[in-house]
Amino acid sequence: MTDVAERIAQAFVAACRDELQALKPGNVHVFADGHGMTANDFVRSAAVAAGPLTQPGAKVGARILGAVEATRAAVTTNTNLGIILLCAPLAAAAEHQPSDRRPSALRATVAGVLEALDVEDAALAFRAITLASPGGLGTAARHDVRAPPTVSLRTAMAEAAERDRIARQYVSDFEDVFVTGADALAGARRRGPARAAMEVFLAFLAAFPDSHIVRKHGAVKAEEVRHLAQNLCAWLLAAPPAQLMDRLLDWDRQLKRNNINPGTSADLTVATLFAAYLQDGLPSRRNSD
Repeated sequence: MTDVAERIAQAFVAACRDELQALKPGNVHVFADGHGMTANDFVRSAAVAAGPLTQPGAKVGARILGAVEATRAAVTTNTNLGIILLCAPLAAAAEHQPSDRRPSALRATVAGVLEALDVEDAALAFRAITLASPGGLGTAARHDVRAPPTVSLRTAMAEAAERDRIARQYVSDFEDVFVTGADALAGARRRGPARAAMEVFLAFLAAFPDSHIVRKHGAVKAEEVRHLAQNLCAWLLAAPPAQLMDRLLDWDRQLKRNNINPGTSADLTVATLFAAYLQDGLPSRRNSD
């Protein structure tokens, strides 16, 4: 692995680590496992996915498939498909990142990566998605992942963009990551990485119905969770830390008791943190241990 690739891999692992340290209601974190998965499953997944995801010069589709294969071999379950789908274009863009570190510069590079995606990228990504077998994966009238693709990965993602927030990033040049996520992170960073990640997660959960909840529980339930997240965001800055933790843990237990997992919001949180590390300077080796 080249020095650039190693540093991008360190940034990816650090982003995954920060997200796991955050108390994200309904999702897996260091304070509570859930949905048949543990925090350690995600730690292992990040470690094994980092290499394929940051393979120098690899196509985005190859990065996605390699990272999913490595994850399945390590933990035998789908812990990180959404993370991989989001972070593969970011990792590819980081190899060609200009000296200009502004978010707009990285986003422009990501846009170029997305524009260059082709049918081979789609074929490799489709294999990865079927291998990961995410919960709630249905069928599509066009560009179904179980059939050989006839269009580029970006065009295939456009077909799903209205119902899947991760797919939407491929046609919006990662708008949610570079706008909603980046804005929330900028305002929260002074409160520490775990608190910042938690605030980014809640910002996503409050901004739109979580796609993973919609797939598994329907739009009404997803909107209900979004409304609760909005109320929590309005209260959270003034809350004493101990009271905040108690409320978050209580909601976490309620969501997990009902098998509700805001997984898309968590995936977008990792992508936001990863993009920030790529823009602002990659973490030191000490921070990636």
